[in-house]
Amino acid sequence: MSLSTPSPDLQLSSDSPPLMYAHRADDAEGWAAEHRDAVRAVVAEHGCVVVRGLGLTDPGTTGAVFRQAAGALMADREPFAPRRTYPDGVYSATKWPPNQPMCMHHELSYCLEFPGLLQFACLEASAHGGATGLADARAVLRALPAGLTERFEREGWILARTYHEEIGASVAEAFGTDDMEAVADYCRGHAIGFGPQKDGSLRTRQRRSAVVRHPRDGAPVWFNQIAFLSEWTMEPEVREYLVDEYGPEGLPFNTLYGNGDPIEEDVVRTLNEVYEERTVRTRWQPGDLLLVDNLRTAHSREPFDGPREVLVGLADPVRLADCAPTVEAAAG
Repeated sequence: MSLSTPSPDLQLSSDSPPLMYAHRADDAEGWAAEHRDAVRAVVAEHGCVVVRGLGLTDPGTTGAVFRQAAGALMADREPFAPRRTYPDGVYSATKWPPNQPMCMHHELSYCLEFPGLLQFACLEASAHGGATGLADARAVLRALPAGLTERFEREGWILARTYHEEIGASVAEAFGTDDMEAVADYCRGHAIGFGPQKDGSLRTRQRRSAVVRHPRDGAPVWFNQIAFLSEWTMEPEVREYLVDEYGPEGLPFNTLYGNGDPIEEDVVRTLNEVYEERTVRTRWQPGDLLLVDNLRTAHSREPFDGPREVLVGLADPVRLADCAPTVEAAAG
């Protein structure tokens, strides 16, 4: 995160995201409307900002604040895990085992249209753990081995998914319907290869660019979910169970090089190490609001104990085609 002279209400640090104080728990929506431009300017400069003091406690107020900060909210499509849906485009955080980390990723980076802005609101902070990590995708790209990034720029990456009823997002949760004709139409229209299986599951593959350019300034960014959705980021015992249960081709998700070759375990380890070296963390307080430039900044979630409730809003849709992808989106 770049540093500059902070305003009286903005604190900057090299080891945490920018922090802005609102002091308006009595009228969070009004504060968000009044300070929209200032908040968005911080996100544009630093890639993210935490707003503290809004006192967010419920989905209704949170949704109103989300819309003041970003206008209309997007629907979630093709999620890799289920969410709870609230009215007016507000979602729960992804349902992911609390004892397992959610590694660095960019939301919906495998879609042809994805959110340019993410908003997170903490209604209840966990007693231990649960911090959200943030990493500058420009710095990550610069730090990765040149030979590795050159291959991914040349070939892109493939997301391979198998939809089971027992684990991960279901077909209906991912595509908004369980009508297989409608799902097939969606896949054909969104450059996704698909194939129903004899056991009733559905397999899909989609090739996407691993490096894109930010539509605002043209800066190249490492924008994908290669590490997070890899089999090598799973806990070993979880991976072994899933392979035993469904076979290596039937994992709920996995990532490949753009030519279909498997990605080596040491490559995924390198990606996660580079992310970790460039991660800053926000340790949630109840009522906090976090805004993230989804192209410039990757995000993660640490394991946690106890109750934790974070709501999410997706906004500012961006088309992959407008980000100078290095490979053409295609069914994998």
